[in-house]
Amino acid sequence: MKLHSFSFLLLLFAYAYCNSDIQIPHQVAIQVPGEYSVGFIGRAFLMETHQMAPNFKVALSVEAFNGNYSCSLEIFLGDVKVWNSGHYSRFYTWEICVLELTGDGDLRLKGPKEQVGWRTGTSGQGVERLQIQSSGNLVLLDSLNRIKWQTFNFPTDVMLWGQRLNVATRLTSFPSNSSSFYTLEIQHNRVALYLKSGKWNYSYWEFKPSHDRNITFIKLASTGLQLFSDKYKKIAQIPLQVPQPLRFLALGNATGNLGLYFYSPREGKFEASFQALNTTCDLPLACKPSGICTFSNSCSCIRHLTKQHRRTSNCSEGISGGYCDSSDQAEMLGLEGVSCVLKDAPKKVNVSKEACENFCLNDCKCAAALYSTGKGEMDPRECYLYGLVVGVKQVKQGTGLIYMVKVPKGTSGTRGKTNVKKWVLATVGVVDGLIILLVLGGLGYYFFRKRGGN
Repeated sequence: MKLHSFSFLLLLFAYAYCNSDIQIPHQVAIQVPGEYSVGFIGRAFLMETHQMAPNFKVALSVEAFNGNYSCSLEIFLGDVKVWNSGHYSRFYTWEICVLELTGDGDLRLKGPKEQVGWRTGTSGQGVERLQIQSSGNLVLLDSLNRIKWQTFNFPTDVMLWGQRLNVATRLTSFPSNSSSFYTLEIQHNRVALYLKSGKWNYSYWEFKPSHDRNITFIKLASTGLQLFSDKYKKIAQIPLQVPQPLRFLALGNATGNLGLYFYSPREGKFEASFQALNTTCDLPLACKPSGICTFSNSCSCIRHLTKQHRRTSNCSEGISGGYCDSSDQAEMLGLEGVSCVLKDAPKKVNVSKEACENFCLNDCKCAAALYSTGKGEMDPRECYLYGLVVGVKQVKQGTGLIYMVKVPKGTSGTRGKTNVKKWVLATVGVVDGLIILLVLGGLGYYFFRKRGGN
């Protein structure tokens, strides 16, 4: 892949890059290439804050994406993109990408023939200038310095120092090449991470205040993420673990993990002081759909071992197909010592394993079920039903957990079920064994060479 990436500044507006604000009226443009070039990024920096590096910068950008060019307004903290006007909906253009602050105070992105692709909708509200504040908040101000529009009211996947998010707001992150996406949601009783795919909505991490206290808003402070009640009283905090001040919170689009980041002068980059999930297998998409995350943090397929599927690399082949008739089309493949990181799934309590199987078999939308036998005599037997076969991981034997996947009936019969269980366990054992042998072999070779040298 040939990568074209460059940044430039239009000489006509060179003075703007040294300032933190732009007065009305104002216009800047970037020419869009005539031919599509994979990896192309054209960027004109417009403003920056007067701070020690890393500081905030505002840019007009043109980026190649899926055969088209998108035009967007962006904010950077150092090299990290912390806000983008096209985060939820890209504006595709050709020939030219224009950022215009009109005489009546509307900030807009335009293409050829005055085509408007994005706007703030602030016409006639007395806007006098556009300003990037030291907090990274991009604002439109009137003559009395009152805020008429601000990026803090339109969060994307990053929360900056000093920013507040009220209950019922969220951060959203979109993995590349996936129909699923992640959200960080602020609810009355908790802050939670969710995996969303179509109609399915599952949480995979949460943080709750003690004593069931209600949350009104959260705020990112220098010491960590703070939770407040309706009386503006701090009721909980996820603290920063280093003496350096916190700069931003981010919801990663590759993993769905939540991190608090500070700037390390020694390393010259941003580093995470806190991460919600510290183990690979606790991530919702650590493996591909119908894959299982093992103790060694590697992935193996949960696949019905028919001849036509043995050599395929697609873990989803032979796994669930929306079967509705439990007596004719499907059966449940059970794996002991296997669990799922996804929560908030529909639950049945005090049911048998056979009843749990039937609940999933008779539901066209169900793809898998997790059955808990309970650790003690008084523990309830629980059945969780899932529409997705993701977030599956290996757990210790004896936990009383059985993960069941809907598969075509009669493909391999009862004997095939046993073979599948043995195959999955054998695959997990082989992978973990190879890793252990490699580690021990490497240590042995190291000490042998060291002893020989002495």
